[in-house]
Amino acid sequence: MRVIGLTGSIGMGKSTTAAMLRRLGLPVHDADAVVHGLTAPGGPALAAIAARFPGVVADGVLDRAALGARVFGDRAALKDLEVILHPLVRAAERRFLQRARRMRKPAVVLDIPLLYETGGDARCDAVWVASAGPTIQAQRVLRRPGMTRDRLKAIRARQTADAVKRRRADAVIPTGLGRRAAWNAVVRTLHKLLREPRDA
Repeated sequence: MRVIGLTGSIGMGKSTTAAMLRRLGLPVHDADAVVHGLTAPGGPALAAIAARFPGVVADGVLDRAALGARVFGDRAALKDLEVILHPLVRAAERRFLQRARRMRKPAVVLDIPLLYETGGDARCDAVWVASAGPTIQAQRVLRRPGMTRDRLKAIRARQTADAVKRRRADAVIPTGLGRRAAWNAVVRTLHKLLREPRDA
């Protein structure tokens, strides 16, 4: 079973690429969705977050904006949050891979925004990076509620640069040239991967 690591900086079309891979029948493990579940009411990470960040959980509900404000720009606080979340996300990932192997899937996708930043690429047979030009990226991101140019600049500073990701990637999926171009790239790249000898 081939494990594809899918990543891309904010606004680069990673979610669209993941949706295309789902359309092609590949199971996709969405790390962001797992985090959302872990921090939902009754989620297994909620108590530890409430203990470390007093005031961000009220009546069993996480105030995501308040938590974001607490960790944004604070490396120590962000690290503490990662210590809580990352082991739980990894455990969910292992369960996902075990299920896929039992189902004899030829390939699966680990959709991880900070794949390179967390060393997740070492767990993948191939890494695909969704990428678009910086102008398109900014246009997409600045349409999001509450987003500002300063916030985008800070997020970019925290993420591995797109140019570095593209150099390190096994494949780059261009998402700034229209949906058809991205779809063709996904199909072509997947077929190429599945044709390669397993030890390549």
